[in-house]
Amino acid sequence: MSSSHGITNNTSVWSAKYLLPVILLIGAALLSGYYYGKLQAVQIAENQAMQSALQAMAEERRELDALRSSMEAELDALALRIGSLRAHLLRLNALGERLVSVGNLDSQEFDFASEPAQGGVEQADAESVGMLELESELERLSAAFADREHKLILLEEMLSKRDVREQVIPSGRPLKHGFISSTFGRRTDPFTGKKKYHKGVDFVGKRGSEVLAVAAGVITQSERTGGYGNVVEIRHADGYSTRYAHNQENLVKEGDRVEKGEPIAMLGSTGRSSGPHVHFEVRRNGKIVNPARFVKGG
Repeated sequence: MSSSHGITNNTSVWSAKYLLPVILLIGAALLSGYYYGKLQAVQIAENQAMQSALQAMAEERRELDALRSSMEAELDALALRIGSLRAHLLRLNALGERLVSVGNLDSQEFDFASEPAQGGVEQADAESVGMLELESELERLSAAFADREHKLILLEEMLSKRDVREQVIPSGRPLKHGFISSTFGRRTDPFTGKKKYHKGVDFVGKRGSEVLAVAAGVITQSERTGGYGNVVEIRHADGYSTRYAHNQENLVKEGDRVEKGEPIAMLGSTGRSSGPHVHFEVRRNGKIVNPARFVKGG
């Protein structure tokens, strides 16, 4: 009995001595496994988050690349458009300079060679050089086109008005070929030899050659009368009228509308005349004026 009781006591002692460390070791293993599993789960979650972030960054990079390509394409198209506008502006400048030259106008007033005057406050904002240069060039071209458009409109109006005025205001000679044989003012009368006031200018030419209207207008007289012989009178704008006398034959009748340079009679020597010539008079508001400045002006 005693021996059996001793064995039991030894077993209890052994159990108490070694069981607790085993339990602690098992608990530590279980706890380590728990934390290891938890750490693994965290790492997996972090890896998944990293993969998602990397995928998002790759997508954003692709979008940025596509946007950059699109912007580069737009910039290239814009640069081509600017080049086309520059060429068009050069053509406008050449046209304007040619019109100024042909019209004998002031090249400083209608300057198609210089840039239009501009101004503005200096900007401190920083922008990309390429875009800033393109925007600056677009602004310059816009200002240049506005300037050229304004000048061309004024030029067109001026040339149009001048062309109309040249058509309706007396200017030039009533003959294509001929010379002045008697001027305006006091002269010696070819029939009496006395001093007499000559109301017009005489142009000598070949009999039967065309007598021309020096401006557009309406025929107010076409008949044979006294010393004038066959005479044609034309009413023009601004109160002007012109008279062509000693014609061999009148080609127009009263009420006819004639243009500048149109034949109105044939050169002759009818009426009080010493030879084939046309007596040319200019009146304004019924008053005789010297035709010389109109002849020279033409």
